[in-house]
Amino acid sequence: MSEQSKPSLLETRKLTKRFGALLANDQIDLTVYGGEIHAILGENGAGKSTLMKSLYGFHQPDDGEILLHGKPTTIASPQMGRELGIGMVFQNFTLVPAMSALENIALFLPDGRRRLDFHAIRERVADLGTRYGLTIDLESRVASMDIGERQRLEILKVLLSGARILIFDEPTSVLPPQEITRFFQVLQRLREDQYAILFITHKLPEVMAVADRITVLRHGAVTGHLLRAEATQASIVQLMLGKAPPVPATNGHKTPRGDLLVELQKVSVDAAEVNGRRNVQLQEIDLQLFGGEIVGVAGISGSGQRELGDALLGLLPLHSGRRCVGGQEATTWSAARIRRAGVACIPEDALQMGAVRGLTVAENMILGEQARYSSLGGLMMDWRDVRRRAVSALGNVFAANPPRLDAPVETLSGGNLQRVVVAREVARAPQLLLAYYPARGLDVANADAMRQLLLHSRNQGAGVLLFSEDLEELFQLSDRLLVLYHGRLVGELEPPAYDAQRVGHLMTGGA
Repeated sequence: MSEQSKPSLLETRKLTKRFGALLANDQIDLTVYGGEIHAILGENGAGKSTLMKSLYGFHQPDDGEILLHGKPTTIASPQMGRELGIGMVFQNFTLVPAMSALENIALFLPDGRRRLDFHAIRERVADLGTRYGLTIDLESRVASMDIGERQRLEILKVLLSGARILIFDEPTSVLPPQEITRFFQVLQRLREDQYAILFITHKLPEVMAVADRITVLRHGAVTGHLLRAEATQASIVQLMLGKAPPVPATNGHKTPRGDLLVELQKVSVDAAEVNGRRNVQLQEIDLQLFGGEIVGVAGISGSGQRELGDALLGLLPLHSGRRCVGGQEATTWSAARIRRAGVACIPEDALQMGAVRGLTVAENMILGEQARYSSLGGLMMDWRDVRRRAVSALGNVFAANPPRLDAPVETLSGGNLQRVVVAREVARAPQLLLAYYPARGLDVANADAMRQLLLHSRNQGAGVLLFSEDLEELFQLSDRLLVLYHGRLVGELEPPAYDAQRVGHLMTGGA
């Protein structure tokens, strides 16, 4: 059956959504069919997530219409969206860490207020797990699950609710390479069973690998609908940016290695539970970080990346071993003192760990440095100086259209919020910068600009510890590459020895 004669499951006609003066979606036409993977692409802030949330019932369009099975439909809430067969798997999972997988599923089911047949739920999960490769342990607490298991649980929740139209918002941004392959296998099986799949991503190789059709947004409007067979990465980027693709960042000229900035000697950290999440045990970590180098850290999710950074930052107590900062004994230093010694951090989750909801962009730009701009014991603030420095810092990471300084930080898109946090941390000219997945969720141009910024910091003499799930990015930027496995450093390589198979072997426990 041709696309023209194939009935659509979901359609938008001239859909428009405004937030005050911001036109987030501008007369968008979109058609979604069963049995296809439809990729939605665009720069950060292009309107992708707003469009998907309108389809799910989270936002209400200001103009235009949504058609479901050819009939105009009002989707007044996410609950109504689920009742109409639309499910959404968010980039930030909506799970209760202290509860089991089975309990999280039960909370999400439409009949969650009535007595539930847990035996029937287990049987249904087993059937779905076998059919789509979504195997999980229903008795496990979410807090103890790795990131791949949590995503499979989210997909199971949506399927058990009866959804036939599945929306995935940046689903691979948190997955290691092995889990990405597994996730794509799940998508292929769902497509074979005539599910309609909407797939938001910034990773063009993934689009070329799995999408059937592609819709590109720029500044809230559609700039093109493409079949995968007629698309190229260059043509997609041209539609996204309105110009030729940027020249990729490369690890070219490098400054000589500088002073020793931070050292860990035989550091171990206990596997304790903090804020509902269990830490990975670090075991006898020896690590030296010097100025003028980027040290990459590779490892599958949950191998101890977060714990290694927290041990460096003083956020986790050391069970044994020593920490030195700037040549000084710093084993008992607080995180605040380590930060004052010149260590900055781009956190894993910009909104939850790097910003404060309810504060403006300008206020978030001076977090930790309020005293610098205050007088009379904090009763007065030099807001003119705050704004001046904020504009200067944001200009380093926003080539155009930086966010308003008075905008509440939680209203920013994920990519723009990430760049605000990066701008703040880099503006402090740290000696050592810890960067957790800094290009995650960024479009092609901004991801490349982020990498250029890390290289610039390195070339100015700073040390950079880069955590990334993207081996290509690690190979591209790292002067040294460390490999973590179950809380141990199992390998250290330099550029001539970089090889995806070799690193992947070490990441999964190979000798």
